[in-house]
Amino acid sequence: MNPDFAIDIFKSTVLFALYVITPFLAVTLVVGLATSLIQAITSLQEQTLSFAPKLLALAGAGLLLAPWLLRSLVEFTTSLFTRMGSLGP
Repeated sequence: MNPDFAIDIFKSTVLFALYVITPFLAVTLVVGLATSLIQAITSLQEQTLSFAPKLLALAGAGLLLAPWLLRSLVEFTTSLFTRMGSLGP
């Protein structure tokens, strides 16, 4: 394995990880902003009011995005193994 191939695999892995985690980060950001806005309007500063909705939203996003996530992971792993298989003699 030459260094260029290893760097390419590392780059594609990092980019794929960002691609997979982006919807979860977006859901957390939107829910966090909404709960912060509600807390600022109502002057409630309870810590669980910001944590519990984010946790529930992440669980819901995980359930909704599970088929896409599984399909993406299988496709990425297959392409990675195919690229590694081309290194053989």
